[in-house]
Order: sequence, then structure tokens, then C-alpha cells
Amino acid sequence: MRRTGVVALLGAVLVATACSPPRTTTPSPIAEPLSRATTTPGPIAEPLSPATTTTPPPAPPCAVTTGACVSLAQRLAWLLRDGRVVRGPVPAGFGSPGQATPAGSFHVVWKDREHRSSQYGTDMPNSVFFAAGGIAFHAGPLDTPSHGCVHLTDADSAAFFDGLNVGDAVQVL
Repeated sequence: MRRTGVVALLGAVLVATACSPPRTTTPSPIAEPLSRATTTPGPIAEPLSPATTTTPPPAPPCAVTTGACVSLAQRLAWLLRDGRVVRGPVPAGFGSPGQATPAGSFHVVWKDREHRSSQYGTDMPNSVFFAAGGIAFHAGPLDTPSHGCVHLTDADSAAFFDGLNVGDAVQVL
């Protein structure tokens, strides 16, 4: 019987081993290199990352506090309210040398959302007239010279139309 008892015990161990889940060992953590942020201070062979600097947009060069500022040299325009820039700088297009956009200090005289030039037969959406001869801010191609007007993108011309009131100052430098 002794042999039978040993065989039974051995069979029980085999069954128990076969039915029990396999043994797993907990893997040891893999050592990963420390980031530079957590290493002790010391000489660094290479820079961590190039310094990223953003250049702030140019400030309006005009004395206007409420109205519009235009820089012919920079080809930019700003919309201002109470001394703060509310839009800009935005890209602007101007007149050709023979029909240059006039420089100086002006005031908004009148506005017409859907103006059509009687002289040139062209549409001038979002027109804000500020100088003699029909000079206005309006939507137009930035890369095509105007007849003296300040061309703005559709979105910018709509913002200038909505943001400028009759009597507001316009300075063109």
C-alpha cells in the first residue's frame, strides 16, 4: 500500500500543479535613463533646447488713440479704441506711385458697406472714407495697387468698418 500511497500523492501533486495558475515572477523594473531635468547639476555637453523667442508685433507708430493707424513703410494697419489695439497689425495694400495713398492726419467722413466706385466701376466692400478724392479703407487685393485707397482683407475690412465711427481719427504715416 505504501507504493500506492506514494503514487496517489504524486498524482495529486501533478493534478494540483496542472490545475493551478502558472507561477509568475514580478519582473524587475527596467532602468531608464534619467531625464536632464532630474539629474544633478553639472556641466551639460549640449543645450537642452534652442531658446524660442517670439517677436512681439510692432506697436502702432501713430499718435491716434481711437481710430486707425496706417504705416505705409511697414504695409500695416491698426484699429485702436481708447489707446488699445483692438485689431492689428494687419497687412494692408496701398496706391501705386502715380496714385499714392496720402499721408497725414484725417477723420472718418462717411461709411458705405456695399460701395461701388463711380469713377472706376469697381466694388469697394466695407468702405470707410477718410480723405479727399474718395480715399477709403475697403476690401481689396493686397498685392494689387489701389487708386490711393487702403486695401484690407475681407475680414479686416469688416472689422475696420464695424470698429470705426464717423469722426474717428485716421493717421497715415
